[in-house]
Amino acid sequence: MPPRLRPGPALALVWLTLVGAAALLPSWFTALDPLAVAPAERLSGPSPAHPLGTDQLGRDLFARVVHGAGASLTAAALATLVGLVAGGVFGLLAGFLRGPADALIMRLMDMLLSIPGLLLSLALIAVLGPGTRNVAVAVGVTGIAAFARITRAEVLRVREEPFVEAARAGGARLPRVLLRHVLPNSLGPVRALAALDFAGAILAVSALSFLGYGVQPPHPEWGALVSEGRDALRTAWWLTTFPGLAVVVTVVAANRVSRALEGGLR
Repeated sequence: MPPRLRPGPALALVWLTLVGAAALLPSWFTALDPLAVAPAERLSGPSPAHPLGTDQLGRDLFARVVHGAGASLTAAALATLVGLVAGGVFGLLAGFLRGPADALIMRLMDMLLSIPGLLLSLALIAVLGPGTRNVAVAVGVTGIAAFARITRAEVLRVREEPFVEAARAGGARLPRVLLRHVLPNSLGPVRALAALDFAGAILAVSALSFLGYGVQPPHPEWGALVSEGRDALRTAWWLTTFPGLAVVVTVVAANRVSRALEGGLR
């Protein structure tokens, strides 16, 4: 029988599906323009007309949170992809080739791990410049070492399996052995790490956008929305609360999915 999906992972998947739909098709959730200014309605609290209230320029906060999902999730997905692909390649080569190649690659990964993630991201952004794509690349680089280490560990296990030895004894070339036999059988823990890294990437992207390095005004992004509302915490609590909740719930949901993948959807 297939594993039963418990309520926790199920609810997490539902939330992530809704957030993903909002990122891809925001018009399904709101018809309001997130950039439309209405000075007469500035700093209005949550109401039927504006479920999450309005900001300092009268822009609908619900529309800005919905449209901000696209920037946040796109950057987090790109960051995860950068870490997964680069780290996977390094880990695959280190685990299969062993010897000097393994030692060199893993020492480079140790160097990456020795640098705090936020500090490394800020240093890369200083070189690349601000912007969503550069923030995603900077965050992705910080995840390379983790993917490389777990991929290497799985490759070390799989490379000793009889079917891999049979392929090598049969004269299969190294790229074919790696891509056809080793890589597909090493992806289990890597998938769980990808979901976990996606959650961390959302936090990192939001933090960098909060500092002003991500999406530039007036375009919405969850971290930038929290930053915009920090000066009005006492008088307009909704400006930071709702974008912050979007970040928190999405990160928790991605973490729950990661745990389910790691434990076989237990």
